[in-house]
Amino acid sequence: MKGYEVVMGLEVHAELSTKTKIFCACANKFGGAPNTHVCPVCTAMPGALPVFNRRVLEYAVRLGLALNCDITRCSKFDRKNYFYPDLPAAYQISQLYAPICKNGCMEIALEDGGTKTIGIHQIHMEADAGKLIHDPANEQTYVDYNRSCVPLLEIVSEPDFSSAAQVIAYLTKLRETLLYLGICDCKMQEGSIRADVNLSVRRPGEALGVRAEMKNLNSFKAIARAIEYEAARQIEVLEKGGTLVQETRRWDDNKGRSYPMRSKENANDYRYFPEPDLLPMQIDDQWIEGIRGSLPELAHEKRARYIKDFGLSEFEAGIITAHKNISDLFEEIARQSGQALESARLVTGEIMRMMNNTGILPEDLSLDAGKLAYLVKLVIEGKINRNSYKDALNAVFTRNVQPADYVKEKGYIIVNDTNAVAQAIEAVIAENPNAVTDYKSGIQKAFGFLMGQVMQKLKGAGNPGAVKAALTEVLGS
Repeated sequence: MKGYEVVMGLEVHAELSTKTKIFCACANKFGGAPNTHVCPVCTAMPGALPVFNRRVLEYAVRLGLALNCDITRCSKFDRKNYFYPDLPAAYQISQLYAPICKNGCMEIALEDGGTKTIGIHQIHMEADAGKLIHDPANEQTYVDYNRSCVPLLEIVSEPDFSSAAQVIAYLTKLRETLLYLGICDCKMQEGSIRADVNLSVRRPGEALGVRAEMKNLNSFKAIARAIEYEAARQIEVLEKGGTLVQETRRWDDNKGRSYPMRSKENANDYRYFPEPDLLPMQIDDQWIEGIRGSLPELAHEKRARYIKDFGLSEFEAGIITAHKNISDLFEEIARQSGQALESARLVTGEIMRMMNNTGILPEDLSLDAGKLAYLVKLVIEGKINRNSYKDALNAVFTRNVQPADYVKEKGYIIVNDTNAVAQAIEAVIAENPNAVTDYKSGIQKAFGFLMGQVMQKLKGAGNPGAVKAALTEVLGS
């Protein structure tokens, strides 16, 4: 951009899918009436003390190992002091001095076919704040503490990004990793995963410029747009001889621009000190190795296996592994049907089409793999044709029908009975003498008409190959 380099780092917050919150036994789930998933601990009542959720530590270590991090053997919590109306204690329990994971990395694919390694500075555990609800009707703001103390992992990258495409590639792979580890549902629409972008610009060879932090980025599309806008804004300020200030900016996706929120704080502004109500955590090697041994196959590993073992294309493997729910469905259909290629085409074709038409997200998809596998076997074995297959798939998708009953009721099972085919051909020839004459005089389209009439007699359940061969033989005699 006009002789400038863009330098970015990311701070990604991922809400963990634990049953309870990080420091209390309140339910950790999205939604519910305001202030119903709360207790004295997560609303910071005087005298209430936190009790650490061990599952949060396990999830943090799982992610750290998947991202090639060093695991801190003696990790502890700190208090981060600041005031927001939705932060009842006026401090957040977080980690600064001994974060659970450090010095990791992730390899991302570049648009030119190459790869780039992105450094992971650290991953730390912390408690989420509540949520402010603004009511424009009466110009009042309400506070919902249901989200207060929901467990978070903050994944802080090194400033290794130089384009929006690299940021999206990183976020896509990080999202896949969180999903396949089973530690976060990654529903951006519910705030389960949130990304803040720290961006600065500089001339090549210069020191890092003054950064701005971009917040309120609730989709990958918004992130890409915000990066392009902020880079252009900073360059314009510098080109006009202005001075950039370190600040936090709020992105307005509807207007396609950002607005200053506040000056960007540094660590000393938060007056961090060790959390006095929680003891340090001593983590032994045996426990870490136990977690390492339980790590599942991740998305990029599945892609490579699908291509090698099943003969899938990179495109098919990419679509299937983009979400764990889709990958699990594919593997179960393939296992039950014994037809990996047809199962892949089903998932990447008809199922994706029906999901798009109905607006169903991958995480919300719920289909009976056994029913789909039954239909896959029918079409592969030539017992139903492709049109019948698609209709039956749609019925399973929309109404969860029993496929065996449905194809029987519709008469979709292909007729291979030679007597039934012969009778249908005999009837069609008797009913359409002109078409028979046309065909014998060299008008080829007459054959297609007669073929269609025979299939109609068989209610679409005739084996097209067998019908064609039989009809050809009869007309040629």
